[in-house]
Amino acid sequence: MRIAIGGFQHESHSFAPMPTRWQDFLRPGGFPPLQGPETLVETLRPTSVPSAGAIAAAEEAGAEIAPLVWCFANPAGPVTAEAFERIAALMVATLSDAMEAAPLDGVFLELHGAMVAEGFDDAEGEVLRRVRAAVGPEVPIAASLDPHANMTAAMVSHADVLVPYRTYPHVDMKPAGARATRLLVERIRRNRPWAKSFRQVDFLIPLTAQCTLVPPMQTVLEERARIAETEGVAELAFCFGFPYADFPDCGVAIAAFADDQGAADGATAALAGWMEAREAEFAGGVLPAAEGVAQAIALSRTASRPVVLADTQDNPGGGGHGDTTGLLAELIRQDAQGAVLGLINDAESAAACHAAGEGAAVRLSLGGRSDGAPLAVSATVERLSDGRFTGTGPMARGNPADLGPCALVRVSPGVRVVVVSRKMQALDQSLFTHLGVQPAEQKILALKSSVHFRADFQPIAAEVIVVAAPGPVVADPAVLPFTRLRPSLRLRPGANR
Repeated sequence: MRIAIGGFQHESHSFAPMPTRWQDFLRPGGFPPLQGPETLVETLRPTSVPSAGAIAAAEEAGAEIAPLVWCFANPAGPVTAEAFERIAALMVATLSDAMEAAPLDGVFLELHGAMVAEGFDDAEGEVLRRVRAAVGPEVPIAASLDPHANMTAAMVSHADVLVPYRTYPHVDMKPAGARATRLLVERIRRNRPWAKSFRQVDFLIPLTAQCTLVPPMQTVLEERARIAETEGVAELAFCFGFPYADFPDCGVAIAAFADDQGAADGATAALAGWMEAREAEFAGGVLPAAEGVAQAIALSRTASRPVVLADTQDNPGGGGHGDTTGLLAELIRQDAQGAVLGLINDAESAAACHAAGEGAAVRLSLGGRSDGAPLAVSATVERLSDGRFTGTGPMARGNPADLGPCALVRVSPGVRVVVVSRKMQALDQSLFTHLGVQPAEQKILALKSSVHFRADFQPIAAEVIVVAAPGPVVADPAVLPFTRLRPSLRLRPGANR
């Protein structure tokens, strides 16, 4: 058995201030850079990405691996035409080379599912179409998806099975890749396709309401598992949607892959109906930054563990640039004590800190590159690093990070900031520990993240407060200037019913 393995991951925010370029896939910060066939297997094997699970599962099945190309870029604006065409061409070219070397029995692709590219609203549907055209109708294709995928009918049509992660924070990326590959092996051995069913749910779910550690999403995943077992389906793919993509297929979607059409249709109808009956439960809510900071300061006076503030609207994992300073300014204004904020993505300020050296006093125009609103601060440089370290938490364990020159600076008596040269969501304690900061020992941790931070930081937190400070990853997607969504889609759960 011979299985090709490759990946092309991006989550695209239609209204984010920065496009996603070819260079962003070459230096993605907290993930490996673009890999070719010569390096893919050994580079990805120790990481937490889905392809690592696919590699392990393929080897477990005794399959020969034909590596293709793999890449990831941090969420931002749509992928440029140049970047998309170059990477898609590399994918098909390496696939063609693999097929020339020997016949392929199957293809595994690590995709996101919410990529928008210039010229292709459904970029993963287009990638799958090209791969399907190259291998023909008889070679099975399996793909892993991020559950924030805006899954489409085209994706389902071109693949034999789609397997989203089950968790948000995404602590099962590697298991999802393994699960998809085991299903691919099963599909190869059964020598016949599964019946498919696809269904969309007509309301958007805010990111802050999508966390699977708590209801309602925790309950949805439990119901998904129950329905899949009851109906006897091979995979019941449930995607939460990424509510920042302005195209008709944005939103929640469900796909089933089963032995017969009745089971597939029954499973998608059951899960969609269950969600629709509980629509109002999916509305999210956050506090204004000033109120959240005031609560954090009050709680931190007596708490024995850190109070965590989640700066959800500048989440680099949702398309933010990681450089807005609204929450930082509020911490300074309210004279927070024992607070550390991470991360401010500002290569110019990081370079200035490195030029000054540890212990130096510097004047910085901090952040604000994406929104034109930097914060002028007088800072003391406490620690410097080259930004290279390895993730240690549930999501990033084993992933190599390269954030460029980094600095820990004190910007007021009680507030410090981690400044980096490349953006990354604050989802792992190693972002702080590589600069000598022990997160569990802080009074307040301010993190640029919506939900992923919970995997590594919630266990050490006395309290978690989600706040809304300036940034493009708005807590309420309904305020965005959408023009291309399907008419039936409700922008807020329970609205217009």
